[in-house]
Amino acid sequence: MKVFVGLGNPGRQYADTRHNAGFMVIDELSRRLSIPLDKTKFNGVYGTGFAGSSKVLLVKPLTYMNLSGECVRPLMDYYEVPDENMAVIYDDLDLPAGKIRLRTKGSAGGHNGIKSMIQHFATQEFNRIRIGIDRPPAGMKVPDYVLGSFSKEEQPLISEAVTRSAVACEEWLSKPFLQVMNDFNQPK
Repeated sequence: MKVFVGLGNPGRQYADTRHNAGFMVIDELSRRLSIPLDKTKFNGVYGTGFAGSSKVLLVKPLTYMNLSGECVRPLMDYYEVPDENMAVIYDDLDLPAGKIRLRTKGSAGGHNGIKSMIQHFATQEFNRIRIGIDRPPAGMKVPDYVLGSFSKEEQPLISEAVTRSAVACEEWLSKPFLQVMNDFNQPK
């Protein structure tokens, strides 16, 4: 089983915000793979299904960003999925808007959702798909920025990044993550 975890915040007020880029990818994967997000357990919403012969679990924690690991760790244990079969998808301030970057390990880089994942998994080594949202403009606080909506100029970049991230997830169903990482981290 491959597990795709999109980080974000539940609720309509957060639906199209920068911090919900991970949720956007899970919604896109749900649509592309015809796997409805129709189950709730461990304070998350998720769906299971098959993509070809691969069993897939799509997860959106409902714990709010800062407590994401509280949902994901028990869900992984419940399904007895090894950590290396998980990819976490989330927004990243350190990448230009719309750029994606795949990694197999790394620090939280100030991202509270990733801090929670590292705490609950007791490792920094897990697959990640980072979606660039860029830095806030001068004078704007980071929380206000990440909880804000994408600008008109950013929307097509983010839409493309969500699609590319979903395609990378689909590629990982049949290829090693390192190979997918090398393919997707190349300049377009």
